[in-house]
Amino acid sequence: MNTLMLLHEILISGQESLIESVSNPAVVLGVMGLILGLGLAFAAKKLAVERDPLVEKINSLLPGANCGGCGYPGCMQFAEAVAKGVAPADGCLAASAEINQQIADAVGGEISDSVRLIALVHCNGGYSAMDEFEYYGPEDCVSAAMIMGGQKTCSYGCLGFGDCVTVCPFDAIRMGENGVPVVDKTACTGCGKCIEICPKNIIKLWPVNREVVVACSMACIGCRKCEKACPVEAITVDGFLAVIDPEKCINCGLCATECPTGAILDNAVARPKAYIDSSCIGCSICAKICPVNAISGELKERYKVDSDICIGCGLCLPKCPKNSINMIGAKSYQQNSEY
Repeated sequence: MNTLMLLHEILISGQESLIESVSNPAVVLGVMGLILGLGLAFAAKKLAVERDPLVEKINSLLPGANCGGCGYPGCMQFAEAVAKGVAPADGCLAASAEINQQIADAVGGEISDSVRLIALVHCNGGYSAMDEFEYYGPEDCVSAAMIMGGQKTCSYGCLGFGDCVTVCPFDAIRMGENGVPVVDKTACTGCGKCIEICPKNIIKLWPVNREVVVACSMACIGCRKCEKACPVEAITVDGFLAVIDPEKCINCGLCATECPTGAILDNAVARPKAYIDSSCIGCSICAKICPVNAISGELKERYKVDSDICIGCGLCLPKCPKNSINMIGAKSYQQNSEY
């Protein structure tokens, strides 16, 4: 009724005024925009899909990196999978231990005690590896690898253009002074982006608490000295290449010491030292098991550890019947813990 009265007043005010109002493009567009806006607002309210509050909470806790390291396209899809119980609460590689615990508390689940995996570059060449030819083209590893496998004389080594640096969503990789990528252990989440982009397949995931690594596959000559030196049989030589089993490795570094070519690197800054307290009964078990003969003493007397020889392997620790041995100094290496 009000609309008819308004129209009637407009008609009375004169046909010319009505024609001028309608013919004004700004007025027409403004009215159309208002009508469409109201229509969209109404449709959004009526057709809105209600989200699971739990999914929204989980998604709000996630870093929002959308890196895909969890195996899902994005954080929202991962949150939905966690809420359904399909994905683990600690499946987000970019999330901290604190965030993972909050997610686990939200869904009433538990987080695993597995060691975090980070990217490890199996190359120690860089600038020391000479170029076989001059490469002219896009400065990225993928393009360079298309030309005879790359410009390096070492067909297995890093090409040095830093595709892994570019693709890392967490700025956890930088090019080192020797031309080989360096991974920041703290920032790396193990999302695998660098692994996917590397055309030489020299980047693998490795436990963050394993400091002894095979750094160069070409340098290994298959002499088996490392295999013989390992006190826990954590190294095997397969096809003239040393392979370290991170589940068995105790970070003693003996393999790196014996390696004649430097193919194995010991990245441990410091190691703990065994200490035997006064409760020792002098059974000599620790002395017998020590791979470097760092423990000595007389039967039924307190044994002593030569800290200059001790490599902090910890093999003596679980063998002591009186629990008289402690690892002191640097943080001890545990199979299921980070340091």
